[in-house]
Amino acid sequence: MSESPAPLLIGFDWSHMPEMTHLWVEAWQEALPEIDFEARRGWLCHRIGTLLDEGAAIDLALAPGEGGAPGALLGFVSVHPRTGYVDQLVVHPDHWGAGVASRLVAAAAARSPRHLVLDVNEQNERAVRFYEKAGFTVVGHGVNPTSGRPTLRMERRVQR
Repeated sequence: MSESPAPLLIGFDWSHMPEMTHLWVEAWQEALPEIDFEARRGWLCHRIGTLLDEGAAIDLALAPGEGGAPGALLGFVSVHPRTGYVDQLVVHPDHWGAGVASRLVAAAAARSPRHLVLDVNEQNERAVRFYEKAGFTVVGHGVNPTSGRPTLRMERRVQR
């Protein structure tokens, strides 16, 4: 997909949770169709609450709407500013490759400018390639506690 107009970034609000959950399910079902993400909707709502309680910041990327008003949700990112841990980076499949994920990584980096770290499903090759292109390197291996699938720990540090 070609670059589209830059998405509008706004902070998290619970009113967006239904749309976030729908987007999360669609994105994950496209990335790993063998897993039933529909059954995990409740997990995401609980996870978002936990992230907020732990001090994470969540930014939403919205399509530019009429007259500059926010439009549809394109994606979201959560990052803990102190640790730099990116727990969620999700973009609607219709907008993969359109610059939305790059904008969300930039938003996360603005909140944790020296260091970002994340875990990505090893089988999610598209995401791994994106993170490598965005300056992340593999620094370890693990296992997703929910699915039992292998993960890669990836990190991006700012050189001083």
